[in-house]
Amino acid sequence: MLNLIPHDAITEINLARPPVNALNVDLLRAIRHGVDQAVEAGARGLVLSGSPGMFSAGVDVPSLLGRDRDGVRDFWREFFLTSSKLACSPIPVVAAITGHSPAGGAVLSLFCDYRVMAEGAYRIGLNEVQVGLVVPESIQLALRRIVGPYRAERLMVAGAMIESAQALDYGLVDELTGVDQVVTRAIHWMQGMLALPSNAMLTTRALARADLTKVWADPDALPIDQFIDAYFHPETQAVLQQLVARLKKRD
Repeated sequence: MLNLIPHDAITEINLARPPVNALNVDLLRAIRHGVDQAVEAGARGLVLSGSPGMFSAGVDVPSLLGRDRDGVRDFWREFFLTSSKLACSPIPVVAAITGHSPAGGAVLSLFCDYRVMAEGAYRIGLNEVQVGLVVPESIQLALRRIVGPYRAERLMVAGAMIESAQALDYGLVDELTGVDQVVTRAIHWMQGMLALPSNAMLTTRALARADLTKVWADPDALPIDQFIDAYFHPETQAVLQQLVARLKKRD
């Protein structure tokens, strides 16, 4: 489900939940524990990677549908806790976006310091609206910090999925490279960060990310119940049921 791969002072947290690295409670929890484990072991930088062609397909919707409110809340709380873990990481994190990255996969990348994406016909975006989900303010903030308020609004309200070249043009990702070089380039960028004077780099980083870490410091203080109310809206449930039906036809 998760591989921790050392690269000297850098630890790669590799998502390994075939076939599409869909996010369920276990994988989200493993990411959080992986960050803690790496930091405690002395890692100075992290790389969050997926599998070739697929970073993460986002939330495991089939496993979520049919849960009662408590079960749904448990999942989304875990998602928010994982987002907080990345947002508030004491060391830099690079997202090695090794392929498609819709919805929850794109969201996780927003909390990283830098994003390297596979070039080509791979798509990324917060397409939550297309599947009936509301994008909460705490996640909207993360996108606005990266692409600016107007571009963030256009992308989120439309639930747009854009190809890697457009994502680079918009600033949603920082760098493109061949799918087989994404992790290598992510490590190279991190090595550049770690070559800087450590105290100056980390302190400046903390100041620059203060708006993000302030919002995400206590995920339990976020209005998660309002988000869950929207999740149980009849329209949202109908759209998600249709999505799962389409996925079953592909299998």
